[in-house]
Amino acid sequence: MRILLALVLAFSLGSISAATAEVRISKEILSISVATDDGKVEIKRNPDPNNVINQAFSKTSRKCPPFCIQPHEVAPGVQTVGELEVINFLKAKQGILIDARTVEWHVRGTIPSAKNIPFTEVSGRLDELGCAKSGAKWDCSNAKDVMLFCNGLWCGQSPTAIRAMLRDGYPASKIYYYRNGINGWESVGLTVVEGSI
Repeated sequence: MRILLALVLAFSLGSISAATAEVRISKEILSISVATDDGKVEIKRNPDPNNVINQAFSKTSRKCPPFCIQPHEVAPGVQTVGELEVINFLKAKQGILIDARTVEWHVRGTIPSAKNIPFTEVSGRLDELGCAKSGAKWDCSNAKDVMLFCNGLWCGQSPTAIRAMLRDGYPASKIYYYRNGINGWESVGLTVVEGSI
């Protein structure tokens, strides 16, 4: 009986491993590891073929405004990106991934390693992104590359944050807009973690 149980367990674990290997991020990438406040987290896709999107993102119709579909180009010079660009940004450790949503949304679940700077606070926190206060204005000559996201195509929080950053002197060439946001991230089964405050 123990041998039979061991064989069943080995077979099922083998099937899980095979399924995991089949559900890759891309042909070249199975997973990546990122540093978070809570230690390293492996970002990968959920291999469960019965996995469904988070119910919080299942509504397709919301009152507009505020839940209006956002433009693909949020502002001239700001590059719009998708999931693979987010993965490569994190893999290269080339900048800061910013969750521009409110703290409540961030805590519910976010992309591993994302820093929460709510859209209503970004103008006062540009020093965390490489800018320095110079009198009443910001000097953003040493600005870091940043990638901002919010809840998805109908969420205006990251576009609002981006426009505020540009208004205050942040260079458009240093800003990337992940338009699909956490909704898009979850829709392809990528790892989500509880946000920290």
